[in-house]
Amino acid sequence: MSTSRRAFAAWLAAAALLPMPAAAARRRRRVAPLKMTPLIKPPRLRPGDTVALIAPGGYATEKSIAKARRNIEALGFKVREGASLRAVHGNYAGSVPQRLADLHAMFGDPEINMIWPIRGGSGCISLLAHLDFKLIRANPKILLGYSDITALHLAIYKHAGLVSFHGPVASSTMTDYAIEHMMAVLTDPQPTYTIPMALENSRRALDKPHFAMRTVHGGTATGPLMGGNLSLVAALAGTPYAADFKDSILFLEEVNEAPYRIDRWMTQLDLSVGLSTAAGVMVGICEDCGPEHEDSSLTLDQTLDIHLQPLSVPAVTGYSIGHIRDQFTIPMGIRATLDTERQTVTLLESAVS
Repeated sequence: MSTSRRAFAAWLAAAALLPMPAAAARRRRRVAPLKMTPLIKPPRLRPGDTVALIAPGGYATEKSIAKARRNIEALGFKVREGASLRAVHGNYAGSVPQRLADLHAMFGDPEINMIWPIRGGSGCISLLAHLDFKLIRANPKILLGYSDITALHLAIYKHAGLVSFHGPVASSTMTDYAIEHMMAVLTDPQPTYTIPMALENSRRALDKPHFAMRTVHGGTATGPLMGGNLSLVAALAGTPYAADFKDSILFLEEVNEAPYRIDRWMTQLDLSVGLSTAAGVMVGICEDCGPEHEDSSLTLDQTLDIHLQPLSVPAVTGYSIGHIRDQFTIPMGIRATLDTERQTVTLLESAVS
């Protein structure tokens, strides 16, 4: 090696030992997973507990706030409204600092037992880079919601190691089926719990075929539950908050999206992680996801089959999750078994402590 090359190599070795610039160090600390195992399970809900009502994404209306309060009180819980619940900033429920402050305040408040976003909408993804994961992990509590709340679920699971819950938002119109399986998962820790699909969805399939359950590949699959709203799961691919669904039961739901967009997002997941690496794939009921105004378009089922047919693992569509009334609650990261013959999902451990 020449003298100049030896000098350059020595410089590189010395540079590696230098302190990281403060800004770079802050960036790395902000996104590095805390890598705690096992997962932290939040305390179960009990009668009379206090539920925080916040809007981390889309803005809330007085009508939706009133409905959410009725939902919470009808279940036997008390309501605590976030300071910025009524804030409006364009299509969002206030600015990022306002929404972030409400979320952090509720995690840090020892009197709060559950955090229940009033709706999804959009905007949760903007909070991720600023979340205080140490605060969240030090104050485990239930976070429940679906749609845009997927962004919070994935980030909190990956960086705080806390089980959170994909299920109804606070302003949802909840059926007996939705309430039964939500309350069972959140209030009654059991070593196993089997969830059948909603009979009402099967009845609706007579008039609306996309409500029908369909088995693309049969069998049973076991692994941690991972996923959420398809557009959010795809949007986070390649980021520090991406869903790693390898060896997991990947669950997906969507609403109001044309098949070509469904195809794009499924392709993105296949390119980033690989659908074939999942233990199984469970797609929910995708409302209003048929062709829009294209002269020629694949149907939703044809689009999904492009991605599900090549798999060699259990894969189903039309299961009782999504932007529907009869939906069951899914604890993120909890081990479960998908049984396509019985059309059930069985949790293999409790989701709350």
